[in-house]
Order: sequence, then structure tokens, then C-alpha cells
Amino acid sequence: MPPTPTQAAPHSASTSPGGAPLTARLDAARPYVLSLFRIVVGLLFACHGAASLFGVLGGAAGTNGGTIDAGTWPGWYAAVIQLVCGVLVMLGIGTRGAALIASGSMAYAYFDVHQKLALWPIQNGGEASAMFCWAFLLLVFTGPGPIAVSRLYSRR
Repeated sequence: MPPTPTQAAPHSASTSPGGAPLTARLDAARPYVLSLFRIVVGLLFACHGAASLFGVLGGAAGTNGGTIDAGTWPGWYAAVIQLVCGVLVMLGIGTRGAALIASGSMAYAYFDVHQKLALWPIQNGGEASAMFCWAFLLLVFTGPGPIAVSRLYSRR
């Protein structure tokens, strides 16, 4: 007699080659992937700040490889936030606070600079601001993950 649907073997697509359920293996990797996500987002954000402040990596947007004049509002202050918060998030030092400041600065950039040009980010050039805003907001709630400098201090 053939097995009934409730007696059938588990679906092979839900298990990994090692035999453990795929979701269990993905769940086990989640904290480390979160740390990798934090490192990449922080690095990219810091690169924006370094480009604007020091003229590296192509320089500030719209300056043909130049920098933003010191003290100009809001560009120079945004670049300082990008560099400092990006490095802090990348290293995992004060991640939640730095991510909150970074998220807020990107929300400001989106609504003050981009939103008035058009409704959708694809139309107004605000995709990077929107994505950074939401990525940093996610890090405010998730924290740095297991691979972070702050974890060295919390173990002591």
C-alpha cells in the first residue's frame, strides 16, 4: 500500500546537502550575515564622507573630483556624519547610536534635497539616501551582530 500524503518523506528541497533543514542552517548564519551587512553598509557610507571631505574616490558629487567647503550647510556636516558614523558602524562601536544619527541624516537628505524634485526615489535621485536611511534604521533595531569591536569590551 503506498504511503498517504501525511506519511510521505519530507520534501528534499527543504534540507541542505548536510542533511540539516535549510532554514536551520540559514538561521544559524543570520548573526554573522548581519555583521557582514553592517560592515559593508558602514564602509560604503564612510566612503561617501571621505569622498566629500578629502576628494578621494572621485570627490564630492558635482565637484569634478573636489571637496565640499568646510562648514557649509548641510553638505559638509553631512559628510562628517557619513565619515564618522560610517566608520563607527563598520567597526561595530556604538552601532545603534551611530546608525540612528546616520539614518536621520539620510532621512533629512531625502526629504530636504530629493523629495521636492519628484515623488519616487528613482525619479528624484534619492535612492542612495532612502536605502541608507532604511539600512541604518534596521541596524538601530538589530544591533551590531557578533563580529564587532564592542563585543570585545562586553566580554570583559
